[in-house]
Amino acid sequence: MAAMKDARPCSIADTLALVGEKYSLLVLREVCLGNGRFDQLVRNIGAPRDILATRLRRLVDARILTKQAYSERPQRFEYRPTQAGLELEPVLITLMAWGDRHLREDDDRPMVIEHICGNELVPVVTCSACAGAVHHEDLTAHPQTPGWTVSGPTAA
Repeated sequence: MAAMKDARPCSIADTLALVGEKYSLLVLREVCLGNGRFDQLVRNIGAPRDILATRLRRLVDARILTKQAYSERPQRFEYRPTQAGLELEPVLITLMAWGDRHLREDDDRPMVIEHICGNELVPVVTCSACAGAVHHEDLTAHPQTPGWTVSGPTAA
């Protein structure tokens, strides 16, 4: 097998390169909760101001957040999720649920998300075609990048 310098082409890796930096998903959490002002973000995330400013610029440049002025004098901005940012919210909720199940006791959860129906939201990934719950044993990967299989690169 020929040695390849590049890792497997992967949308997970591409997404993590964008939102996987420390504090980025926490910024998105806060913005989705309605806390989009810089001082709110600093207080609720605990990130250093310079790092937070860098993360915000990157998320705005990637069109995950928008930046809107809410004060002219002094000039201040509020950050809001774009459609792409809102599409990451289920990922955040799923990460939160995983953390609640595996890292906390039942009575030690810091937040509960309520669905519009009035019940606590328990996220479940389902198939859009059959509405069945997704389980590892039901999945089959089909690499689409030429030269790659599930187990790795093919010989050149």
